[in-house]
Amino acid sequence: MMDLCAHLGLQAPLIQAPMAGVQNHRLAAAVCEAGALGSLPAAMLSPEALANELQALTQATSRAFNVNFFCHSPPVPDEAKEAAWRQLMAPYYAEFGLDADALPAAPARVPFNHAMADVLQDFKPAVVSFHFGLPAPDLLARVKSWGSLVLSSATTVAEAQWLQAHGAGAVIAQGLEAGGHRGMFLSGELGLQRALSDLLPDIVAAVNIPVIAAGGLACASDIANVRQMGADGVQIGSAYLCCDESTTSALHRAALLAADAPETALTHLFTGRPARGLMNRLMRELGPLNMGAPAFPLATAALAPLRAAAEKRQRTDFTPLWAGENFKACHTGSAADLTRELLRSWA
Repeated sequence: MMDLCAHLGLQAPLIQAPMAGVQNHRLAAAVCEAGALGSLPAAMLSPEALANELQALTQATSRAFNVNFFCHSPPVPDEAKEAAWRQLMAPYYAEFGLDADALPAAPARVPFNHAMADVLQDFKPAVVSFHFGLPAPDLLARVKSWGSLVLSSATTVAEAQWLQAHGAGAVIAQGLEAGGHRGMFLSGELGLQRALSDLLPDIVAAVNIPVIAAGGLACASDIANVRQMGADGVQIGSAYLCCDESTTSALHRAALLAADAPETALTHLFTGRPARGLMNRLMRELGPLNMGAPAFPLATAALAPLRAAAEKRQRTDFTPLWAGENFKACHTGSAADLTRELLRSWA
């Protein structure tokens, strides 16, 4: 089986989770320079922005890095569901004095495509990772032709086996504790989602490629536990949310670090796909798993003006505060220091 450290030149098989919206190349570079695998999230970037970020990243580090993409199927808008969603948002629009008939376009959440691959091939990153399965075979073949190691997230044993059968070089076992979007792609049934301690051993037993543990990991004891369960590496995200190099907003940071911070929950409300974040007003009032939300990523459009208006008032009522269950282990210093501390725990 592949040795991730030897293959990628790492001090330990530690991956900084790609976190779209709260980081850029600076966090990835800091992690790489400290000896782990930094990740650049590209799911919200245009090809031009991706090129700029990759140029900045390669200027900041000569070490191996990961670039992450979504590979969802773009939805067909459902006019009835969109209308019902806007109606559900109408009282909030009235509260903030907003025009409910002047909604912005849905944000760009384009799945990995040939335009992005055209940019990526000039940089040939050591690792390319995906969320929500894998891209089409022709796109996957392009990525692998550069020598890039392909990773993707699995939230069930069936997904891990599918990823192995369809060309992934390693699989990320994403436990239910993980922050941000669930990587689920074979089924939308949340009842199939499992805690990492249950999921990881079963995935390790079911595949013969490296398995990287993710979800609720933030310290030496967490890493030791998943190593005992057979993990070949770890992916850590929430611990980096408050690092100096992250772009996490001041409001998001304050929510994470508050002494009375709320618990996390899975929610469809902000994007249309289940993702874990801190409970806030919208989640409490509508229910975090309200299925009235349009399909990913269309749900975001109606919330964008509300989020902007509330944040101007220093409120996070409509802000997706993505975080894993173990968010209270957030590190507030440099990402390099955190990475070195985590690397020592693997020795």
